[in-house]
Amino acid sequence: MTHPRDILLGAQAASSVLPVCDHYSGVEARMRKSLALQAEMTEEFGACVFDVTLDCEDGAPVGGEADHAALVVALALLASDKARVAVRVHPVDHPAFEADMATIAGRVGHKLSHIMIPKVESLDDVVRAEKALLDARAAHLPLHVLIESPAAVQRAFEIAAHPRVQSLSFGLMDFVSAHGGAIPAEGMSSQGQFTHPLVVRAKLEIASACHAWGKVPSHCVVTEFSDTAVMQAAARRAARELGYTRMWSIHPNQIRPILEAFAPGERDIENATKIIAAGAQADWAPISFEGQLHDRASYRYFWQVLERAHQTGRALPAEAQAYFTTALH
Repeated sequence: MTHPRDILLGAQAASSVLPVCDHYSGVEARMRKSLALQAEMTEEFGACVFDVTLDCEDGAPVGGEADHAALVVALALLASDKARVAVRVHPVDHPAFEADMATIAGRVGHKLSHIMIPKVESLDDVVRAEKALLDARAAHLPLHVLIESPAAVQRAFEIAAHPRVQSLSFGLMDFVSAHGGAIPAEGMSSQGQFTHPLVVRAKLEIASACHAWGKVPSHCVVTEFSDTAVMQAAARRAARELGYTRMWSIHPNQIRPILEAFAPGERDIENATKIIAAGAQADWAPISFEGQLHDRASYRYFWQVLERAHQTGRALPAEAQAYFTTALH
């Protein structure tokens, strides 16, 4: 059976399967807890609903970069085959970058879902990161990049176009501080980051660049990690107003609110299941469904509803669940 993903998404199919939550941790105890929590929630939901990104950039102490990279390697090797583990290395201009890539991508590239490159300023940075991957014999690994400056935002479309890049993330706090005080501190808050024009503009540029090239836009952190309502409201705005399909978590308490905010509702899932089933029965030719015309354009939308439902651990009707069994991939 030809899978709807291949028929309807084409070149976008590879990037559409990313979990909607990317959870960061850099301290050993928290990295171990994050991997354990991922395994628990994979069992609970029947799918891996968030990535764990082991952090070298903020996690490694100055002078201890090599030891931290070795720790990340050891933890990645302990992860199960069902786990989705990534690593944020140091920026390409950091003295530890080359060693990070050689050690981590070179030794555990087969265990990783991707490598995150922070502080990407230009396409040249992506090319340098790709070369490091190839030198480490990890040519299969995609790159995720972090856009953190006004200049990088201006080059977002060029960066997103690179075939090695799978996702662009927005680095809110570095972006705000790069403006030399022109953006007030409120621009980093859960409210201000959705209202300050320069911040909103940057988010929209990144999201637009990703969608133009079939990549995944990943929304920035919310620092008020102890307030679940604030977290969920921010995630909902990122998803529904700004076009983001993925979001960072920096505390375990943020994971479930992100999943809830990015998940489609039960009625949306039910309608999508019916429309995809009818489209498949018609071999994806146009159909009339409840008085409305549907063709491949709308089929694509409703298939993505089902993808997102699966990625967020929502219950799916049996006929939709069948599309996500191993046999169909």
